[in-house]
Amino acid sequence: MFIKNTFTKLRISALLAASSLLALLSFSCGTDEQLTWHGQIEGKLFPVVLLLDWTPNTNHAGIYIAAHKGWYEEEGISLTILDYAGEPTQLVGAGEAHFGISNAESVIPAREQEIPVISIASIITKNTSSLLSLRKEGITRPRDLEGKSYGGWGGALETQIVEELVRCDGGDPSKVKFTEVGNVDYLVGMEREQYDFVWIFDAWDGIRYSEVEEKDISTLAFRDYEQCIPNWYTPIIITNQTLITEYPGLIKAFIKATARGYKFAISNPDQAANILLESVPELDKDLVHGSARWLANFYATDGDWGTQKLRVWQEFEAFLRKSGLTSKKIDVSEAFTNDFLP
Repeated sequence: MFIKNTFTKLRISALLAASSLLALLSFSCGTDEQLTWHGQIEGKLFPVVLLLDWTPNTNHAGIYIAAHKGWYEEEGISLTILDYAGEPTQLVGAGEAHFGISNAESVIPAREQEIPVISIASIITKNTSSLLSLRKEGITRPRDLEGKSYGGWGGALETQIVEELVRCDGGDPSKVKFTEVGNVDYLVGMEREQYDFVWIFDAWDGIRYSEVEEKDISTLAFRDYEQCIPNWYTPIIITNQTLITEYPGLIKAFIKATARGYKFAISNPDQAANILLESVPELDKDLVHGSARWLANFYATDGDWGTQKLRVWQEFEAFLRKSGLTSKKIDVSEAFTNDFLP
């Protein structure tokens, strides 16, 4: 059983107040039975809140599959999914939600600020971001971005990644223009020549532009340039240190059901797409099917689903610090754990 809807921040706060980490901790006096968590407590499903990082898409397919098939209920969990259009790291870190979808570029600065969020599973093991342009621009390698205009959110990481790619390929990053465009249909802006290239996620806009709309595009995939920029985990599933300390069994139960969902999506991409479409019928059918098939090859490219490696976290943390995006070194071994994976 799950609930899916789009909420304003006030409505989110009201729902979280009814099913928050504080509610979990006050559910009992913390007996050994609840601390180990072996399913339903006192015959009741426990309400758990998960915050998405954006509106529902194939990155979240395993969660919707597990909910659809009743696998959370089998673990004693009644899951509420909130498609919160924003970054849930602060809310999860504050204990106002049990779990959230986030990314390493949010968790590392949060840890630097001593916000107790921890990544408990990687949803995708390889970064599936790319820089996209219309083929007519002739952008075939990073140094071709010289003299071009980038349209994006205006974030510091965007600027750093683009500049590092250009510099690494022997180009001059000072010759790249950056234009803040926000949340728009990027292809429209490129066709109107408002900017020349953008940052996309291959599994969504990449599929939409290439397979669904059949546009003549070119991409520079980040994963092809790891000699220049590090891989990092995005998206990931996060929780709060308090929940880990007090209720590790609940986290293990949640991840057990979630892992079943993603393993199903890997083996059955078309069925996974159908389940996501049944859960979120407003999504585009062709896009979801194309995306599900594409992502089936990327959910787990480096071991079992959910596994995270210390080296990946260390290299990305060093990149953020070297780039001035964080100010002090943090112990990334405390920023993630594989302990709850089945």
